Amino acid sequence: MLEHRGHRGFTEDTENNRSALTGAIIGSAMKVHRKLGPGLLESAYEECLCRQLSLDGLQFRRQVGIPLEYEGLNLDCGFRIDILVADHVIVEIKATPTVLRVHHSQLLTYLRISDKRLGLLINFNVDHLRDGIHRVAN
Repeated sequence: MLEHRGHRGFTEDTENNRSALTGAIIGSAMKVHRKLGPGLLESAYEECLCRQLSLDGLQFRRQVGIPLEYEGLNLDCGFRIDILVADHVIVEIKATPTVLRVHHSQLLTYLRISDKRLGLLINFNVDHLRDGIHRVAN
């Protein structure tokens, strides 16, 4: 798991901070999309977005494992959040022709089992990134 400690202050989990934080994340993602465009693999966008988040001073962790608790037993099922920004916003990256309902469901499940309130599903395989950004709340 890669971790970067940024210098921008989004330590409190408030609606205002989450809103400002998602704006900063989207700004970082737009910088990546402007430079690269559509057509690459998810792993390339994830790597580049992490670099841009770092350049933009945002704290994040990458490929964060989340345990699943079922009937009193913690299971390590290999669930991984692509990027967790400032310990508040989950970012799931896609590079697919179409975002499906199951992608939204996956992010919502990650929000629920990690006890987070807000996530961004970002599909880089679009002509205009604004069409590939989906905000999901728990």
